[in-house]
Amino acid sequence: MIQRWLPHPVLTLSLALIWMLLVNSFAPGHLLLGLLFGWAIPLFTRHFWPEEVRIARPLVLLRFIVIVLFDIIIANLTVARLILGRPKHLQPRFVELPLDLRTDLAISLLANTISLTPGTVSAKLSEDRRCLIVHALHETDTDAMVAKIKQRYEAPLKEVFES
Repeated sequence: MIQRWLPHPVLTLSLALIWMLLVNSFAPGHLLLGLLFGWAIPLFTRHFWPEEVRIARPLVLLRFIVIVLFDIIIANLTVARLILGRPKHLQPRFVELPLDLRTDLAISLLANTISLTPGTVSAKLSEDRRCLIVHALHETDTDAMVAKIKQRYEAPLKEVFES
Protein backbone atom coordinates (compact mmCIF):
# COMPACT_ATOMS: atom_id res chain seq x y z
CA MET A 1 0.00 0.00 0.00
CA ILE A 2 2.80 2.43 0.91
CA GLN A 3 4.64 1.55 -2.31
CA ARG A 4 1.54 2.53 -4.28
CA TRP A 5 1.29 6.02 -2.76
CA LEU A 6 5.03 6.61 -2.35
CA PRO A 7 6.66 4.70 -5.21
CA HIS A 8 10.18 6.18 -4.92
CA PRO A 9 10.87 7.61 -1.44
CA VAL A 10 14.54 8.40 -2.13
CA LEU A 11 13.61 10.20 -5.35
CA THR A 12 10.91 12.11 -3.47
CA LEU A 13 13.43 13.40 -0.95
CA SER A 14 15.99 14.13 -3.69
CA LEU A 15 13.49 16.14 -5.73
CA ALA A 16 12.40 18.06 -2.64
CA LEU A 17 16.04 18.90 -1.87
CA ILE A 18 16.68 19.96 -5.46
CA TRP A 19 13.60 22.19 -5.29
CA MET A 20 14.89 23.80 -2.10
CA LEU A 21 18.25 24.45 -3.74
CA LEU A 22 16.61 25.88 -6.87
CA VAL A 23 14.44 28.35 -4.98
CA ASN A 24 17.33 29.09 -2.59
CA SER A 25 15.03 29.10 0.41
CA PHE A 26 14.28 26.71 3.24
CA ALA A 27 11.05 28.43 4.22
CA PRO A 28 8.26 26.07 5.36
CA GLY A 29 6.12 26.90 2.31
CA HIS A 30 8.93 26.04 -0.08
CA LEU A 31 9.68 22.86 1.85
CA LEU A 32 6.02 21.83 1.60
CA LEU A 33 5.92 22.65 -2.13
CA GLY A 34 9.19 20.74 -2.69
CA LEU A 35 7.80 17.70 -0.90
CA LEU A 36 4.59 17.95 -2.93
CA PHE A 37 6.55 18.03 -6.20
CA GLY A 38 8.82 15.27 -4.90
CA TRP A 39 5.81 13.10 -4.14
CA ALA A 40 3.72 13.91 -7.26
CA ILE A 41 6.38 13.51 -9.95
CA PRO A 42 7.34 9.90 -9.05
CA LEU A 43 3.67 9.04 -8.40
CA PHE A 44 2.45 10.21 -11.81
CA THR A 45 5.47 8.87 -13.73
CA ARG A 46 5.73 5.44 -12.09
CA HIS A 47 4.28 3.71 -15.16
CA PHE A 48 7.16 5.04 -17.27
CA TRP A 49 9.86 3.50 -15.08
CA PRO A 50 11.13 0.31 -16.73
CA GLU A 51 12.30 -1.36 -13.55
CA GLU A 52 12.17 -0.88 -9.82
CA VAL A 53 15.16 1.08 -8.56
CA ARG A 54 16.97 -0.61 -5.70
CA ILE A 55 19.94 1.05 -4.07
CA ALA A 56 21.93 -1.73 -2.45
CA ARG A 57 24.68 0.43 -0.96
CA PRO A 58 23.62 4.05 -0.30
CA LEU A 59 26.98 5.06 1.20
CA VAL A 60 28.77 3.83 -1.92
CA LEU A 61 26.33 5.92 -3.97
CA LEU A 62 27.11 8.97 -1.84
CA ARG A 63 30.85 8.40 -2.31
CA PHE A 64 30.25 8.00 -6.06
CA ILE A 65 28.43 11.36 -6.20
CA VAL A 66 31.29 13.08 -4.36
CA ILE A 67 33.84 11.53 -6.74
CA VAL A 68 31.83 12.61 -9.80
CA LEU A 69 31.48 16.18 -8.51
CA PHE A 70 35.21 16.33 -7.81
CA ASP A 71 36.01 14.91 -11.27
CA ILE A 72 33.72 17.47 -12.91
CA ILE A 73 35.58 20.33 -11.23
CA ILE A 74 39.01 18.94 -12.16
CA ALA A 75 37.89 18.17 -15.74
CA ASN A 76 36.58 21.74 -16.15
CA LEU A 77 39.97 23.11 -15.20
CA THR A 78 41.77 20.64 -17.45
CA VAL A 79 39.57 21.39 -20.47
CA ALA A 80 39.96 25.14 -19.92
CA ARG A 81 43.74 24.72 -19.82
CA LEU A 82 43.70 22.61 -22.99
CA ILE A 83 41.47 25.00 -24.92
CA LEU A 84 43.20 28.18 -23.77
CA GLY A 85 46.65 26.65 -24.14
CA ARG A 86 47.33 24.80 -27.35
CA PRO A 87 44.11 23.68 -29.00
CA LYS A 88 46.05 22.56 -32.12
CA HIS A 89 47.79 19.91 -30.02
CA LEU A 90 44.58 18.20 -28.91
CA GLN A 91 44.38 14.49 -29.61
CA PRO A 92 40.68 13.59 -29.78
CA ARG A 93 39.84 9.90 -29.71
CA PHE A 94 36.92 7.53 -29.79
CA VAL A 95 37.46 4.90 -27.12
CA GLU A 96 35.68 1.57 -26.79
CA LEU A 97 34.67 0.93 -23.19
CA PRO A 98 33.70 -2.70 -22.47
CA LEU A 99 30.80 -2.81 -19.99
CA ASP A 100 30.31 -5.05 -16.98
CA LEU A 101 27.00 -3.33 -16.18
CA ARG A 102 23.82 -5.03 -17.40
CA THR A 103 20.83 -3.04 -16.13
CA ASP A 104 19.43 -0.16 -18.15
CA LEU A 105 19.57 2.21 -15.19
CA ALA A 106 23.22 1.51 -14.37
CA ILE A 107 24.30 1.79 -18.02
CA SER A 108 22.35 5.03 -18.40
CA LEU A 109 23.89 6.50 -15.24
CA LEU A 110 27.38 5.56 -16.44
CA ALA A 111 26.81 7.11 -19.87
CA ASN A 112 25.40 10.28 -18.31
CA THR A 113 28.24 10.50 -15.80
CA ILE A 114 30.78 10.28 -18.62
CA SER A 115 28.94 12.98 -20.55
CA LEU A 116 28.70 15.23 -17.47
CA THR A 117 32.47 15.17 -17.09
CA PRO A 118 33.90 17.86 -19.39
CA GLY A 119 36.14 16.52 -22.11
CA THR A 120 34.28 13.24 -22.56
CA VAL A 121 30.97 12.33 -24.19
CA SER A 122 29.18 9.00 -24.42
CA ALA A 123 28.65 8.55 -28.14
CA LYS A 124 27.05 5.14 -28.70
CA LEU A 125 25.97 2.00 -26.91
CA SER A 126 26.49 -1.19 -28.87
CA GLU A 127 23.41 -3.20 -29.78
CA ASP A 128 24.42 -6.06 -27.48
CA ARG A 129 24.86 -3.50 -24.64
CA ARG A 130 28.36 -4.76 -23.89
CA CYS A 131 30.31 -1.76 -25.14
CA LEU A 132 30.03 2.01 -24.86
CA ILE A 133 31.80 4.26 -27.35
CA VAL A 134 33.20 7.35 -25.61
CA HIS A 135 34.65 10.41 -27.31
CA ALA A 136 37.52 12.10 -25.47
CA LEU A 137 38.57 15.64 -26.31
CA HIS A 138 42.23 14.90 -25.58
CA GLU A 139 43.50 11.43 -24.76
CA THR A 140 46.94 9.92 -25.21
CA ASP A 141 46.50 6.74 -23.13
CA THR A 142 43.18 5.08 -23.92
CA ASP A 143 43.89 2.05 -21.72
CA ALA A 144 44.37 4.31 -18.70
CA MET A 145 41.16 6.16 -19.55
CA VAL A 146 39.18 2.92 -19.72
CA ALA A 147 40.69 1.70 -16.44
CA LYS A 148 39.87 5.01 -14.74
CA ILE A 149 36.24 5.01 -15.91
CA LYS A 150 35.76 1.39 -14.88
CA GLN A 151 37.32 1.93 -11.45
CA ARG A 152 35.89 5.35 -10.56
CA TYR A 153 32.43 5.13 -12.18
CA GLU A 154 31.43 1.66 -13.33
CA ALA A 155 32.51 -0.33 -10.26
CA PRO A 156 30.54 1.80 -7.77
CA LEU A 157 27.47 1.80 -10.02
CA LYS A 158 27.66 -1.98 -10.28
CA GLU A 159 27.96 -2.26 -6.50
CA VAL A 160 25.02 0.09 -5.88
CA PHE A 161 22.55 -1.04 -8.54
CA GLU A 162 23.48 -4.61 -9.46
CA SER A 163 24.62 -6.34 -6.29
